[in-house]
Amino acid sequence: MTPAPESRESLHWYEAPLASFDTETTGVDVERDRIVSASLVLQAAPGAPAETLTWLADPGVPIPPSASAVHGISDAHARAYGRPPRTVVAEITRALAEQARAGVPVVVMNAPYDLTLLDRELRRHRESSLAELLGGAELLVLDPWVLDKHVDRYRKGRRTLTDLCAHYGVELTGAHDATADATAALELTRTLGARHPERLGRLTPTELQLRQTVWHAAQARGLQNWLVRSGTPERVDFGWPLRPARCACGQRLAASHRCEAAA
Repeated sequence: MTPAPESRESLHWYEAPLASFDTETTGVDVERDRIVSASLVLQAAPGAPAETLTWLADPGVPIPPSASAVHGISDAHARAYGRPPRTVVAEITRALAEQARAGVPVVVMNAPYDLTLLDRELRRHRESSLAELLGGAELLVLDPWVLDKHVDRYRKGRRTLTDLCAHYGVELTGAHDATADATAALELTRTLGARHPERLGRLTPTELQLRQTVWHAAQARGLQNWLVRSGTPERVDFGWPLRPARCACGQRLAASHRCEAAA
């Protein structure tokens, strides 16, 4: 799927090969919930056919009806057809590492959710972190939530994947299916780059990686300030694209440390 190096150099990132990653899970708590399904979509250029890798796991814990109602995967189906999570998370990480080694950016909508959840699953089942299992390769992440918030900060309304696709005219069929969501997020991110060539499109993926870290922190700080003013005790995590692992006491964990409180 990768053009020759000389041809890639003449392309903006949104015209070049991209991958996109998405998960469906047992819930929304990245420290305790589990991956049920995942998809990695690979596309060499805008409009090109996509290659898709998919995984279904038996998460090892019951899938709540509320989660099944969202993604349509029942507990019985996952137990009957899902593979062991230890195997699934290792295969996902190897596929992501392959993209990292090739220098292909990976689109992850709300990256701190999916990537943190994957990291915690690796710690739980493989006793190793995402960073360790990437083997030193840098995962270049493009997060359409962060990018859209940066270029259109004051737009009113929700910014879920469904909302962003509707706003930018991107087709999303079968929302809350990992492949459908990953495909739509990839197209959404290409659209963002093309519509904002000066603010986004002319930057390299490496430059965007660094800037998204700063942009997300500023966005999180703004939300935290609003929560404080409204008297809400909730704390916003500033980490992007991955929330640091912490012990139950609140301290950051070493990369290979497995927190028993989160097991």
